Amino acid sequence: MDPFADGWIWWAIAIAIGVPVILVLLTELLGALTRRGNPAAGPVRLLRNWIVPVAALLALLAFASLSPADQVWVRVVATVFGFLLILLLLSSFNVALFSNAKPGSWRERIPSIFVEIARLILVVVGLALLFQWVWNADVGGLIAALGVTSIVIGLALQNAVGGVISGLLLLFEQPFKIGDWLDLGSVQGRVVEVNWRAVHIDTGAGIQIVPNSTLSGASFTNKSQPEGPFHASTTIKFTTDDPPHEVIELLVDVADSLPMRVTDERASAEYVGGGAYAVTLPIQGPDQEQRAMSLYLAWLWYASRRRGLALDGDASDPIAEPGRLGEALDVVGPTLHLGDKERELVLGTSRLERYGIGEIVVPAGIVPDEIRFIVKGHARLAVEVAGGRIEFATADPGDYIGQTALTREKTLVTAVAADILTVVVVPLATVDELVRTRPLLAQEIGQSIELKRKLAADALATTGIVRGAIGG
Repeated sequence: MDPFADGWIWWAIAIAIGVPVILVLLTELLGALTRRGNPAAGPVRLLRNWIVPVAALLALLAFASLSPADQVWVRVVATVFGFLLILLLLSSFNVALFSNAKPGSWRERIPSIFVEIARLILVVVGLALLFQWVWNADVGGLIAALGVTSIVIGLALQNAVGGVISGLLLLFEQPFKIGDWLDLGSVQGRVVEVNWRAVHIDTGAGIQIVPNSTLSGASFTNKSQPEGPFHASTTIKFTTDDPPHEVIELLVDVADSLPMRVTDERASAEYVGGGAYAVTLPIQGPDQEQRAMSLYLAWLWYASRRRGLALDGDASDPIAEPGRLGEALDVVGPTLHLGDKERELVLGTSRLERYGIGEIVVPAGIVPDEIRFIVKGHARLAVEVAGGRIEFATADPGDYIGQTALTREKTLVTAVAADILTVVVVPLATVDELVRTRPLLAQEIGQSIELKRKLAADALATTGIVRGAIGG
């Protein structure tokens, strides 16, 4: 027998030489794709580990050994090889369409369940064709039976399946995602889970389960879209006697000092008549709306009374009662070195003010025209840096804030109320008069300025910021 004449020897040589070469090439390619994190590494790994060896075995049985095509082992190997080819095609299709999908594209929005169902259908159809080709099986009857069974099951479970389909369509459309804040009218909260049947919403008082069928048939508001600052709105009432432009200035100033405000956005306020004002707060997200509004209204109560404006029609201030200023001077009198004459001067020219927790009492970078002496409460002193503040000291009752008014210099630090803070506000003209009669006061204020400057510089030095960053 001449092996070359029969042709099987050529198949044996091709398999013995070609398979190792192909495996080496695929191994190198797989290593390069894996290092780059390329999703195509999956199909290449399947090709190297399974398809090439099985294809070699099939070629060895069917061609090199000249086995009959209808032999059982040849058909078994051909079936496995065909199934692996189906997996390779599906894997390559998935990599080409979905693995490199751009954010926001239809390919990126398709839920994985849709992809899994399509993959299952293609596998079933591919196996049916494979069995018909390799084993000469009649799969037409089986497919017809499965179709009828599917119709019967669908009719029996149409209510349950309807909710699942609604969930799948909702997942495909993606009008919201995990972490978004939804307003359904009766339910408001953050989305914590989305599955085939329902959406789970954290309302702050528990988890509300909303069926997808209900959600898909109703209208709702996604407060997290579009991306960017969230604008919380409210209506504030003053009296019609309050000058509108002064009220608007107050509303905007208080809103802009909120810690949850977006840095590059300013609040807005409009007069809508009848003593009412529409205010819009640009905050960092809907999850902070309630806290921001609560803090804003609290600060507005203190700020409106400091400016003599009647929030909600009430301008009364408990600390403006007669005798309260005299009691306050009993606390700050030793700091000012007050005699009887100086006490009368301060009583006639000064006033009491109160600040809510977290309010800025004196900002950095201004030249104040008043000095505030703490009567009750505490203030935190901090330097402004990129990205926030660095606190370095606390001002207690008897201390003063804004003392650079005496030297006509800009303030170096920001003073923030650590708790409900009551201060005596002494005008600069009064302070100048006190300094002329009490030179020791000027010396103490100068020493206080230097001490604050040193403490601020030390605080900045600990964070690696040079002293020149202090200023403003």
